[in-house]
Amino acid sequence: MSKPSVLFVCLGNICRSPLAEAAFREQAALARLAAEADSAGTGDWHIGSPPDPRAQAVALRHGIDISTYRGRQVQAEDFYRFEHIFALDGENLRDLRRIRPADGTAHLALLMDLVPGREGTNVTDPYFGDAEGFDVTWSDVTIAAANLVEKLLERQD
Repeated sequence: MSKPSVLFVCLGNICRSPLAEAAFREQAALARLAAEADSAGTGDWHIGSPPDPRAQAVALRHGIDISTYRGRQVQAEDFYRFEHIFALDGENLRDLRRIRPADGTAHLALLMDLVPGREGTNVTDPYFGDAEGFDVTWSDVTIAAANLVEKLLERQD
């Protein structure tokens, strides 16, 4: 079976999606799951930019350095390269469905659909709030990432 590949998508790719990528990479490493992961934004404002300093800080508090991550925009090829593309909110999921090539093979879903009782909900965008909002985001993406890793491991059995 091929290595699972996952793309996490938010609007600007400097807050939620890099944290989701980091949480997934960490959970996959802990479970010894070989997987490909990346993050991107539907918007183009932060192409080439590092994650928000508050996102970097919350990741570092959990032992993960995301300072080398760089913002990028979703590309048509992502819909073929990745098996799963998870949007961090409903608006970005709608945008992904709109820009997806007709023959794109990636499975699209909301990230929080992986968390029982949180299906259909958004990962809160902490960008316009204070640093504490990034802790809430980290908590959300971590539980979703752990559930995703569990599902991917089950599929390999």
